[in-house]
Amino acid sequence: MSDAELVLRSTRVITPEGTRAATVVVSAGKITAVLPHDAGVPSGARLEDLGDDVLLPGLVDTHVHVNDPGRTEWEGFWTATRAAAAGGITTLVDMPLNSLPPTTTVDNLRTKRDVAADKAHIDVGFWGGALPDNIKDLRPLHDAGVFGFKAFLSPSGVDEFPHLEQDGLARCVAEIAGFDGLLIVHAEDPHHLDAAPQRGGPKYADFLASRPRRAEDTAIAGLVALAKRHHARVHVLHLSSSDALPLIAQAKAEGVRITVETCPHYLTLTAEEVPDGASEFKCCPPIREAANQDLLWQALADGTIDCVVTDHSPSTADLKTGDFATAWGGISGLQLSLSAVWTEARKRGHGLEDVVRWMSTRTAALVGLGHKGAVEAGRDADFAVLAPDETFTVDPAALHHRNRVTAYAGRTLYGVVKSTWLRGERIVVDGEFTEPKGRLLTRPH
Repeated sequence: MSDAELVLRSTRVITPEGTRAATVVVSAGKITAVLPHDAGVPSGARLEDLGDDVLLPGLVDTHVHVNDPGRTEWEGFWTATRAAAAGGITTLVDMPLNSLPPTTTVDNLRTKRDVAADKAHIDVGFWGGALPDNIKDLRPLHDAGVFGFKAFLSPSGVDEFPHLEQDGLARCVAEIAGFDGLLIVHAEDPHHLDAAPQRGGPKYADFLASRPRRAEDTAIAGLVALAKRHHARVHVLHLSSSDALPLIAQAKAEGVRITVETCPHYLTLTAEEVPDGASEFKCCPPIREAANQDLLWQALADGTIDCVVTDHSPSTADLKTGDFATAWGGISGLQLSLSAVWTEARKRGHGLEDVVRWMSTRTAALVGLGHKGAVEAGRDADFAVLAPDETFTVDPAALHHRNRVTAYAGRTLYGVVKSTWLRGERIVVDGEFTEPKGRLLTRPH
């Protein structure tokens, strides 16, 4: 270890074997050893003693809408990656919409990468998009390094990213399975959405009725059938309906190659508490009732749900109108996701080890980033340093998102991120940032 450059020491380090007092040795941006707490510091290495603050692997958020280029007034790589870093996230994977152009061709991917290159404070990867008319572009995008392909089964909300009908979905599943790619799906059935009451206005109950659980359940059932037929890899995005959980559990038991995510807002916010007109709480699928939330937590605990990601989907404040029918649907959560989930998890008897598994280890595994997601030798030296018992009250003005509209305003959360490290370099400490040090990632071959 004569080449060691940095040693991080804490009484609480979250490793794959559990939480323990440890000394973590870093060289050339990689973790080279995890040693006992009282291990000596190698000659020439700098010691950072974190005391009792928890050292955990940087979070990997695989569901983020950066909206850059084209709708940069909604977010942008500079602001999104700063907000992520402030919240302990060291890697994100950018969704193929709501940017202009969408990431649906290799040329469009190149445009996105060019824009992100000098603005990324953390590591950034990219999803491709699966549209009715771009099946010819899927294999080239895969070869160019996207991590998989996003499809909508109902209207996406933006005209340039149309949804797939069932025949188009079947063709995409078959094509992507042919090269063992990953299809990630916004699973709401449009026929159930069309049949639901569409009242509009400020009442959250009316909006909730317009996005019924059966829309998710039906779409997921169809996706499971296609995955089974083609032995395809599929991933259900932002699950909110607990009614779909038995179907998912059965599919997994039968060996269907399906994974599932949910989001902090479904785990920490409930329909009963959403004020009328408060469209900062609007997202699709919607935040549902407390009893539904309890079942999502149960499914996380038993492994039916694999991971937790933000689905950070911001907009300008003027699009968050008081009419739930017309307001933009999306919740901004990058900077607050770790604290929000930890606050609810600790209340329900879960530990930080669970949160790390859901928000770092399994998300890294989902996209094949074997060098991320854990504090162990050989992984990137990406860390978050957390004071888990300290609290703060969410002040929108203190957020680094470009538009500081948040459903968490005024909430008191546990877990203060003291610093964030990327490949052994501290990129944010106490709200102060370095210049961007993130890299653009491609899918491992």
